[in-house]
Amino acid sequence: MAWWTGFLGRPATEDYSPEAVLGEGDRDPVELRYLGTAGFVLQGHGRTLVLDPYLSRLGPWTLLSAPLRSDEALLRRHIPQADDVLVGHAHYDHVLDAPCLCQQTGARLIGSRSTIMVGKAAGLPAAQLYETAGLEDIACGDWRVRGLPSRHGRVYGRVPFPGDIETPPAWPPRMRSLRHGLVLNWYVEVAGLRIVHVDSADYLDAQLRDLRADILCLCAVGRQYRPHYTRDIIKLLRPRWVIPCHWDTMMTPLEAAPDLIPGVDLLGFMEEIRSCGAQPLLLPLLGRMYFR
Repeated sequence: MAWWTGFLGRPATEDYSPEAVLGEGDRDPVELRYLGTAGFVLQGHGRTLVLDPYLSRLGPWTLLSAPLRSDEALLRRHIPQADDVLVGHAHYDHVLDAPCLCQQTGARLIGSRSTIMVGKAAGLPAAQLYETAGLEDIACGDWRVRGLPSRHGRVYGRVPFPGDIETPPAWPPRMRSLRHGLVLNWYVEVAGLRIVHVDSADYLDAQLRDLRADILCLCAVGRQYRPHYTRDIIKLLRPRWVIPCHWDTMMTPLEAAPDLIPGVDLLGFMEEIRSCGAQPLLLPLLGRMYFR
């Protein structure tokens, strides 16, 4: 806990006050809650969207030697409600908990063909599966959602578990069977608030060039392998706020203080964001902020 409290000056589970809403205007705010890894919950205006939920945070022995199972009680406790679950790619730390969450809440699982193969393997019915190759607006109540084709960043110099999932894998799956498939960044808009979610440290400039974002949720791990990663995406999207994500090891329990992934340099990342003209906002695991 020492590094975290020294850095933020607050416990890892403390929320930001809803009275301290960021942004102008009198519209109802949107709550953004960080789940760790690349996961977020967006809630407001009659809907709850969940991005890349991974709360089970399995340890290394399980990852290397056993089938992967979701912590159903943990999911039920922390995400009791969801309408849509958006998955950016089909690696275990992005997709594993998504089918269970959809089973518990009745939410739709939205993602690439590889993500949908995972949903089928877990037993989700067709009515709860929405396959997209990106570049289409997906009806989500008053929310506007669009997948933006992207590519997976390198981690320690290489792309882990590349390829597609062509058929439903064995369930529960092994880590190696969850290949990334098509990678999607997400563009989400509600009541004029624009959010872009990048869950792996790369992107296609052409897919972002005509967009703007108020909030950019930006993957930290592996960013050094994409030249000018932070500078270029801030120049393209012109976000007001950037929230670093995917900076923790994904193995410490959700409700404990997280450990940093070696080499992430979170403080340096935040300084990069600031020097590029956006405001970095670091959320603790399970912390939340409000925007309008």
